Amino acid sequence: MYKKKYVNNKYPSFIPYKKGKKRSQFIKFAMQLAAKIDIARVHHTSNYVKNNITTINRIRGLNKHRASAMRAMIQAMLYYLNEQSCEVESTIEQLSDECGLSTISPAGNKSITRASRLITQFMEPMGLCSLVTSKSCIHKTIKIKNLFFKIVGIANVKNKIYKKHYCNQNISHVLNNFIIHKEFPKIFNLDENKIKKRILNVLIKHYSTTELTKMGSKGLKKKVNTEYMYLKKISEKYYL
Repeated sequence: MYKKKYVNNKYPSFIPYKKGKKRSQFIKFAMQLAAKIDIARVHHTSNYVKNNITTINRIRGLNKHRASAMRAMIQAMLYYLNEQSCEVESTIEQLSDECGLSTISPAGNKSITRASRLITQFMEPMGLCSLVTSKSCIHKTIKIKNLFFKIVGIANVKNKIYKKHYCNQNISHVLNNFIIHKEFPKIFNLDENKIKKRILNVLIKHYSTTELTKMGSKGLKKKVNTEYMYLKKISEKYYL
């Protein structure tokens, strides 16, 4: 008996046509975080406005095929993200093709329904993105929302801290650690000794035993003080 396929590609993945396209450190870091966090399985409540009516949606776990499609789409959106406007500089058709979500009928007609429905019926109502009409383009543009970044793990620090500091190749791994774990604003509710203790723990985990031995207690203490002053300077500029 003929059994109808539920989906054509059960394991979609994002493979860009132009693999050599240069991406910023911010984009690379965001894609790495998104790969570690299964956004498709995150439960959250969001306000979704449609036809001037606000509804609160509780998004439950998606089925495995749609979840895998969303994981690929998240990577594609980040890859083509314009960091200044938060718009995805790619059409839905291109995203669909590069994520392996497009299908070809026996007659040779291409369909991107799987990708377009994923965006309009799931990602947009979840509050992850929105479709806007651009004056310079006949196609609708995808705009990434704050919730998207929040779930990935780079909320609030995306513009203020990350883009000014992490994009520097020589960024402190201590700052990197606090950004990844979304702890940067929290640590400055602590006193100086507690902050330095947190910094010390990060340094101990980062360096090998050999490196710590070579550094010595005085060198490690100096490193802690240097990192503390660096973090304090950033906090005074952006949070105080």
